[in-house]
Amino acid sequence: MKNLRKEFPVLNTYTYLNTAYSGLLYDSLLEHRQEHDLDFLIGGSKFRDDNANLFNNLRDTIASLFGSSKSNVVLSPNFSIGLNTLLNGFKENQKILLLDEDYPSVNFAATNKSFEICYAQIDANLEQNVTQAIAHHQPNIFLFSLVQYTNGLLIDLDFLKEIKVKYPDMLIIADATQFCGTAPFNFDESGIDILGASGYKWLLGGYGNGFILFKDQVLVQTTPDSYVKSASESTYDTSYISLPARFESGHLDTFNFGSLHYSLQRISKIGLTNIEHQIKELTEYTKHELIKLELLDETVVKRKKHSSIFNLKGDQELYNYLKDHDIITALRGKGIRISMHFYNTIEDIEKLLKALYKYHKL
Repeated sequence: MKNLRKEFPVLNTYTYLNTAYSGLLYDSLLEHRQEHDLDFLIGGSKFRDDNANLFNNLRDTIASLFGSSKSNVVLSPNFSIGLNTLLNGFKENQKILLLDEDYPSVNFAATNKSFEICYAQIDANLEQNVTQAIAHHQPNIFLFSLVQYTNGLLIDLDFLKEIKVKYPDMLIIADATQFCGTAPFNFDESGIDILGASGYKWLLGGYGNGFILFKDQVLVQTTPDSYVKSASESTYDTSYISLPARFESGHLDTFNFGSLHYSLQRISKIGLTNIEHQIKELTEYTKHELIKLELLDETVVKRKKHSSIFNLKGDQELYNYLKDHDIITALRGKGIRISMHFYNTIEDIEKLLKALYKYHKL
């Protein structure tokens, strides 16, 4: 993995621990994007002559990488737009279970509509809390992030399978923006009905691209009757009125989705298993060292499995101190969030720890 670092110029200047905010641009992707715009420059509209193949190939790649069927892959400029489009088609009498303090654009997409909302608490007993909330509230839908954006808490994927078996009629919708690209994942074998992700973080696709995966028949079941009726009566080209077209209306951007396709191919070549191994090694080492410094909340300390996102006890002053020492983090929740990808190393964590020791004068 260390050999890959040379493709990321930011890493020559900074200790970058902020992929949860934005993944990095890298040399070969920059070249790909420049070639795209050069084709536009010298060819005008001709540069989009092959755009149908680009999007079809992208759907193939997404389906292959994340264990889905190509026909169940929908493209979206980002997860939030896709989620709102989805929820806008639901009947108002739906009861939706959310996690308190989940990613704002996930929860707000539900709370700003005429749904009945209930919550499960995010703490070390997350799965137990969700189980109790489902039993008590009997929601139609469970909507949540696989990885919590503030502290990196990862919900148990096996647990999702269990509750899907127990509550087969409850629709499970997951935001995987902070998850996809960190480990192997098979959507069709998961307990999730609908999974979406934006591509600008762990997938390194840059901004303006994302996707949504549907289990078989779920796209049909979640499409409003009014849309189906209008589509069946329409005389337009079927490509404009297909079920995915409800999410893919207008022109899809070949620059942004081409970037996502390029990076997914690159990730596939590196191997999600290799990426998972690197991230796991970094995560275990980081958690062990931060526990010794007593900088982690008990919610995270008590969890057996965790993502590569941590929230350190700290404030604006510590954030500024790290920034002054060229360590890039983010202020989130009640502390300072760090996040690691395959291009990070133990040496990066050592630089962080050294700065923390100096700051706290340990």
